[in-house]
Amino acid sequence: MIKSSKPRKQRRFRFNAPLHELQHFSHSHVDKSLAKKLGITKRAVQVSKGDTVKVMSGKNKGKTGKVLRVDMRKGFLFIDSMKKKNARGKEFDIPIRINNVYITDLNLSDKVRAGKLKLKAVPQKPAAPDTKVAKADETKTAAVKPAPMPGDAVAVNEEAAAAVS
Repeated sequence: MIKSSKPRKQRRFRFNAPLHELQHFSHSHVDKSLAKKLGITKRAVQVSKGDTVKVMSGKNKGKTGKVLRVDMRKGFLFIDSMKKKNARGKEFDIPIRINNVYITDLNLSDKVRAGKLKLKAVPQKPAAPDTKVAKADETKTAAVKPAPMPGDAVAVNEEAAAAVS
């Protein structure tokens, strides 16, 4: 990160920053109720494709929608419900600054992202096994024994016990 307090150097740093450092600029605030529900302790989380966001400032203030894509290089995101028509009538997505939105619902289909957020474990009900199937599996495994290999000490002892009786 930049250590200079000069605005000119800070602008130059942000413009020339590599993508792994631009990731730190693509964070947005999380809705308080969502953070409480999921146990997120951070104020801001990186915006990702599939998140539901609400626009907080600008002409589209108050509108919500799912994120279609995030342009980290330019600092914009595109929302599915916000489109505009050009002079020829073709629709295109409106770019919205990442810092002008807040996240109302997270896309947690990515296990790595969920792990990074350190979400509190949601207790899941264990699936009730079918008792008939479980008993049938136990009887099958108990009845089937592996065939002894020739020369096994256990096999020789079993054969000797069978011959004596």
